[in-house]
Amino acid sequence: MTTEKPIDCAPVDCVGVICFRGDDVLLIKRGTAPRKGEWSIPGGRIEDGESERDAALRELFEETSIMAALEDKVATIDAQFEDFNYRLHDYAARWISGEPQFGDDAADARFVPPHELDGLGMWSKTREVIETARRSLSKAKGL
Repeated sequence: MTTEKPIDCAPVDCVGVICFRGDDVLLIKRGTAPRKGEWSIPGGRIEDGESERDAALRELFEETSIMAALEDKVATIDAQFEDFNYRLHDYAARWISGEPQFGDDAADARFVPPHELDGLGMWSKTREVIETARRSLSKAKGL
């Protein structure tokens, strides 16, 4: 029995975290549907009663064992994947501690340098939100 809602229902609210360690961004290889096998940012569903920010930090740690300082929300994206409807709330973050160790629904996790991003074949919106988060963090640092 699936717990996901069909596409004709309201979108499921999810969070994503674009976590940077220097110029490198933390990515996971999805271990489950939707988009199984694709590189993406860590994230997942917001649990009942949980704030977006709390969900973002929880999902980041569950999928990667990384601790981060959450910064600004950089995007809200409505997306339909494999017959399901999601609303993705994406946050920029700065790495604090930990080395990527994949867990939960991730099949791999690692920090990826900017020059490798285009070769990963990510969803175009993921690639866009990474650059949006990079610009947001640069502005916050006054660069």
